[in-house]
Formats: sequence, C-alpha cells, structure tokens
Amino acid sequence: MTNVLVTVQNPRSPIAEAYRGLRTNLTFASLDRPLRQLLITSAGPEEGKSTVLANLAVVEAQAGRQVIIVDADLRRPRQHELFGINNATGLTTLLTADKGLQDASVQASFLQATSVPGLRVLSSGPLPPNPAELLTSQRMAALMTALGALADLVLFDAPPVVVVTDAAILASQVDGVLLVVNANGTRREHAQRAYQLLNKVNARVVGSVLNNAAPDRSLQTYYK
Repeated sequence: MTNVLVTVQNPRSPIAEAYRGLRTNLTFASLDRPLRQLLITSAGPEEGKSTVLANLAVVEAQAGRQVIIVDADLRRPRQHELFGINNATGLTTLLTADKGLQDASVQASFLQATSVPGLRVLSSGPLPPNPAELLTSQRMAALMTALGALADLVLFDAPPVVVVTDAAILASQVDGVLLVVNANGTRREHAQRAYQLLNKVNARVVGSVLNNAAPDRSLQTYYK
C-alpha cells in the first residue's frame, strides 16, 4: 500500500480529515438521490483523481460501509498499485470471459480484499486494445448493476474526461460524478471543458475536489 493513502497511514492528519469532510459533503448533497455508484474523473492526466478516489473509498469503508473500487481506467490504471494488489486479472478479464458474468460468485471472486475492512477492489486487468468498446458494452452495463448489489457504494476510477471518451461513456450510467481539479496544474479552460462534456451526456456532477491546495497551517496543531 503506497504512502499516498494518508487516510490509512495518518488518519488523524488534516488531509485525512479533509477526506472525511468530502464524505460528509457527498452524503448531504445526495439526501434525495443517494449515491450508490459514483464516478471520479479529472479534466486531464496527473491531476490526482485515482488518489482522491482511493482515499475517499477508505474513509467510506472506515465509516462502516461496504465499498467496491472499480478501476475503469483501462489506459493508465493505478488502483492496483495504490493498494498493492495483483492486476493479472480484473475488469477486462471479467468482461471478456466466455461465461459466468451473471454468476454472483464469479463476480465476487474477482474482487480483491484490502487491508481496510469492507473495502474491495476490482482492478483493471490486462489493458485492452479497445477500452471504449468494452465500457459501452452490454456486459459492462450488466456488471455495473451486479456490483451495485454487492456493496453500499461502488466507486469507478475513470480516465480524464477531456482526453478520451471513456469517462463520458460511464458518466451517464452512474448516480453521480465527482470532478477532480489540480490546484497547481489544471487549466481553467480544461476544467470548463470537462464540465461541458459531462453535462452533454446528462451526467449528474455532484461536485468537484480541489486537489493539491496549500493547507492552512494555522489549523494543523488541532490534529496533533
């Protein structure tokens, strides 16, 4: 498990508390329409969306929920690296299997446990030559429904929305979308473009996360 999982390695830190605040905000923002399936994306690459998703998943599980992470970034997957799990099989293996997709025991067997109780990961599996085709398939839609029955919350890690179409494809099929913006890297026009693309597919954008923002050091002594 890498040191970017601050919610595991330093749960009393201001950053970990910020993730718990994010969890709370998402809960109150979706009282009328609960978020059972949430997609997390960014405008461009290297903006921290995979790290944000992983830490959010941890605090959700720490709060007592059953959580599944699905690494649907079939171009540059990271969740297996963040949690130190095997990526020999995963989402692509399940989607291309000859049979058994409808079998709940088969689906569950692809979910890998983590050191966080209640948190499991469906890694990407081997990278395919046709990511968009897999994500638009009926098998993917059926799998999303099936996974929803296995957990309280399913978090989908999707590629940057401005770069490829994959995130937009999935965005219209989930309960909500969280857009990650890097305080030190995301260009304003790229963030605006990402929001426009998500709106175009009628995605429900529930909010955004400002990643890598400078902390208010005057508050840090409270957590020591």
